[in-house]
Amino acid sequence: MALGNVSFMTQFILMGLTDQPDLQLLLFFLFLVIYVVTVMGNLGLIILIGLSSHLHTPMYFFLFNLSFIDLYFCYSSVFTPKMLINFISKKNIISYMGCMTQLYFFCFFSLSECYVLTSMAYDRYVAICKPLLYNVVMSPKVCSSLMFGSYLMAFSGSMAHTGCMLRLTFCDANTINHYFCDILPLLELSCTSIYVSELVVFIVVGINIIVPSLTIFVSYGLILTNILHISSTEGRSKAFSTCSSHIIAVSLFFGSGAFMYLKPPSAMDEGKISSVFYTNLIPMMNPLIYSLRNKDVKLALRQTLSRRQF
Repeated sequence: MALGNVSFMTQFILMGLTDQPDLQLLLFFLFLVIYVVTVMGNLGLIILIGLSSHLHTPMYFFLFNLSFIDLYFCYSSVFTPKMLINFISKKNIISYMGCMTQLYFFCFFSLSECYVLTSMAYDRYVAICKPLLYNVVMSPKVCSSLMFGSYLMAFSGSMAHTGCMLRLTFCDANTINHYFCDILPLLELSCTSIYVSELVVFIVVGINIIVPSLTIFVSYGLILTNILHISSTEGRSKAFSTCSSHIIAVSLFFGSGAFMYLKPPSAMDEGKISSVFYTNLIPMMNPLIYSLRNKDVKLALRQTLSRRQF
């Protein structure tokens, strides 16, 4: 019996998205453009929020953290650079420790984004349903506590997943049917029992789906009830527009994540396609969603650019 904390594998081979050379070159340039737009969009939003005192509010504090996560969750920097290298290399190899590191950061940043979006839903609830108490309820201390809790939950979940993966032994099979080290493809390669790991996945994923989803649904249920009681059409329209960007971001994130994980094991190829959307397109789209549909961000951008011209 092999020891649980020993792996015979020193490296894995990533199958990637395709093995067709012509398509790989096309995908290289496509994902390079996506990567550049993602970095520029999220970095630009981070700088804009930092420079503009007009955006120093709880809502943009959470948006600052969301952009930070999207910038370093490669999403931007965990996956895409390695993916780009693999498109132009003959053999897509990743070391065992590199794979475990990638898995850890994937879990950490994805769970962080999940809870940041949840905190943003609570922020919108307080802003619309308790506007007179907004500055008291969403004080800097409360916002910092929400972010600390988000990162703490992400740290706990990622340590649980990575710790269980380090217990497994990988003997002969070392080809991962994916373009990055994800939980389910790695579990398929283990030559030891994965019962504990599957149980941890069930518990951790269950908690991190139920808690955020329930919080978001309750928040928007109360928001919708409050909006329907607003007598003026202009007031309802303003309230809806306040939440629209966040609703779009939540729908894209949770929808693509659910499609990636709530599928049968035989649908791994479809899962790879959905994970491209989850790990590459959403981080690029988030700054566009929150800037193109946001008058405050547009105003702050114009003011910042006008100051820089003098």
